[in-house]
Amino acid sequence: MCRKASAFPSRRLISCGGCATPEVRIHGWLETAQPLVFILTDGSGRSGQSRLDATARYLRRLRIKTGSVFGRFTDLEMYRAILGHEFAFFIALADELAGVFVSENIERVVGDSSEGYNTTHDICRLVINTAVELSNRRTGRRTTNYDFPVVNRPNHCPEIQRAGALWLNLDEKLFERKLAAAREFYPELFAEVEATLNGDAKGPLADYLRFKSGDDDGTASPRLSLDVFRVECLRPVSNHRSNNGAQAGETPFYEWHSERQVASGVYEHVIRYREHILPLAEALREHVERSLC
Repeated sequence: MCRKASAFPSRRLISCGGCATPEVRIHGWLETAQPLVFILTDGSGRSGQSRLDATARYLRRLRIKTGSVFGRFTDLEMYRAILGHEFAFFIALADELAGVFVSENIERVVGDSSEGYNTTHDICRLVINTAVELSNRRTGRRTTNYDFPVVNRPNHCPEIQRAGALWLNLDEKLFERKLAAAREFYPELFAEVEATLNGDAKGPLADYLRFKSGDDDGTASPRLSLDVFRVECLRPVSNHRSNNGAQAGETPFYEWHSERQVASGVYEHVIRYREHILPLAEALREHVERSLC
């Protein structure tokens, strides 16, 4: 059977996010575990409008401490670095996080999953995996590594991960606090989620669910209720492999979406898995291997 996330010892936990806002997905776990939170970017996307202030207020409400990396970069800076193959940028970030894992004696790390939806989340997952591996090799101990769905259904957990997954089923009061926090701190995103669940939304999230509708793994399901967010699932990351469909020869959503945006004149460049993300993954892997020398 799956263990409960509430069993985590809070003083040895870290939550790492690609950008501001996904943390509300695991509100119940955050409130219960009280981890140290790291966030790579300010969640501004291509609009330039930062969501970091809302995230900081949200975490203060929960009395959760933040780490040295907290919205340090804009999403545009992240995009430019990956487009320019500036791999040293990401290697330095992984080294910094690994140093924290070692100095703070971190036992468990929770972060964004790689879903092929947003490049920042997928890059974050690569950096987390690298930092965990570096920490483990430096100390000789095993820091466990978990992800959670950022845009897929909260209870989405492939069969291979179920035995080691950590589940939290929110009681009524905790569930209401989660919804209240989402409405207060991220009203526009909450409205988008509601519309998407009702099948009435337009935009990247709705496009992503339609893009995934051909899958048979239960990631996309139309007309759900908010009750789906009562369940929070932290899934073990094994062998540092992401869940990005591109690794199985498929085109990730962010690449398909970027192509459409470039064609319409919104974006200038397309971030591609094989041209940009895969070389970064290989550079990070080589960095880990060099750390053994």
